[in-house]
Amino acid sequence: MLKTEPAAISSAEFFDRARARLRFDVPAGLTDASVVPPSGDHGTDRMLRIIAQERPIRPAAVLIPVVAHAQPTVLLTQRSAHLNDHAGQISFPGGKIEATDASPLDAALRETWEEVGLTREFIDPIGYLDLYATGFGFRILPTVARIRPGFKLRISEAEVDDAFEVPLAFLMDPANHQLHSREFRGMERAYYAMPFEERYIWGATAGILRVLYERICRP
Repeated sequence: MLKTEPAAISSAEFFDRARARLRFDVPAGLTDASVVPPSGDHGTDRMLRIIAQERPIRPAAVLIPVVAHAQPTVLLTQRSAHLNDHAGQISFPGGKIEATDASPLDAALRETWEEVGLTREFIDPIGYLDLYATGFGFRILPTVARIRPGFKLRISEAEVDDAFEVPLAFLMDPANHQLHSREFRGMERAYYAMPFEERYIWGATAGILRVLYERICRP
């Protein structure tokens, strides 16, 4: 477990901080293989540099949908078990950036609509979080967004098995951020896990949530 002070932050303060700290500037590393986003872990950074030399970059965009309840939540999905990439894992709505997408934001909104049917009238985009790279060659640019309550979801069974909400307070409490490690070509690499009830949130999703904590909520 990580020993870090909890994030005492209200819903209004979270969105105010996010608006003050995030922008819509697209980082060069989204498509430039010579720029490897730092993870903060030496072993993981070495792994990402190796992957960048071996595999083509796969630019992707996800939405971090923070639902503006009195006690805000984060909307997450469970990917379908038959998918080629990250089957059955907990994820943010999102996916590959297509040539027809005007921006990573547009890709995230399109994918969110396709996966869970969340319409844009409920979505207030705030800005891009830090670029996040994975061992599969993905470069993920997350968009933090305020979601107005009252929406109805339409789950695409081809891509998503389920959609559910997790309290933001739980996800932004570092006491719930487990730090695990595994070996990659003789190197130890670290990754986060945030188990919630029967859900196991880990990998890129947990890593992005940790970045959200560092950028917005850390005291």
